[in-house]
Amino acid sequence: MNGTLSIIIIKRLAMGVFILFGVSILITLGVEALSGDVCSALLGQAAEPATVAACRAQLGIDRPMHIRYVEWLVNVTQGDFGTSLANKREVAEQIGKRLGNTLYLAGTTAMFAVPIGIMLGIIAALYRNSVIDHVISTSTLTTISSPEFFVGYVLMAILAVNLGWLPAISNVDSSMGFWERLQVSALPVMTLTLVTVAHMMRMTRASIVSLLASPYIEMAKLKGLKPGRIIIKHALPNAWSPIIQVVVLNLAYMIVGVVVIEVVFVYPGLGALIVDAVLNRDLPVIQGTAMVFAAVYVLLFLLADVLSMLANPRLRHRR
Repeated sequence: MNGTLSIIIIKRLAMGVFILFGVSILITLGVEALSGDVCSALLGQAAEPATVAACRAQLGIDRPMHIRYVEWLVNVTQGDFGTSLANKREVAEQIGKRLGNTLYLAGTTAMFAVPIGIMLGIIAALYRNSVIDHVISTSTLTTISSPEFFVGYVLMAILAVNLGWLPAISNVDSSMGFWERLQVSALPVMTLTLVTVAHMMRMTRASIVSLLASPYIEMAKLKGLKPGRIIIKHALPNAWSPIIQVVVLNLAYMIVGVVVIEVVFVYPGLGALIVDAVLNRDLPVIQGTAMVFAAVYVLLFLLADVLSMLANPRLRHRR
């Protein structure tokens, strides 16, 4: 079994390398397809063509795209993400500072969202087709249907503007203490929690409900076990595989898909960094940030597969 799992992990890692390579090509082509470049973005539309051309030559972006891409790719394999074209700072340094903020946001959200989502799913399955089930399902369906920025602006209007309980701008800093940092980042954490809890709750409920018709569950009912004990002790352990999948994939979303949330609350994370880089046409920063996003996503997909196979060994023979 261990050998089978190791082979699967190696295959996933090899596939991940090809995915990262493909992402790097797509990102480069996408940025090159945008109108303008970093020099036109920095100097403005009123700049003289000769000045723009001199800037392009100084930064080396007047060379063919494929030559610049190959040089960047070789440097990345050596751990060098290059230098920002806009501010001359090391890309790795900028990513390192912002990555910590994004991981903090994702980790704090996960601390609240995972237990709440699983607990609501268990309650909805325990009282399925009841008023409680309908209220929980309707509420989560509403949050799933609402765009993240809309949920964020609603929370900002109520909790920050009208009530004044929380700051509207999440300007976190490494010098802040735990509680101060938690207060400043409370609104983006709440927004991400509301968005991701719905997916986890619905998957937990669906997984448990599908198992309640199993013969061993029927036997447990005939023995007179209470519904809560049946779900928690007998149904939930066998439902962990799909639940783990949706939890880890939502964690990937918390890290990779937070661009809108970070822009809404001016949160200094990777999402805000890549948005600024796109506006400035800063290709090295865009490439480096996108590769970090892609690598995190690939690794979390791998983690989801491994944990699912550990929870349900039968999945190893389907890969």
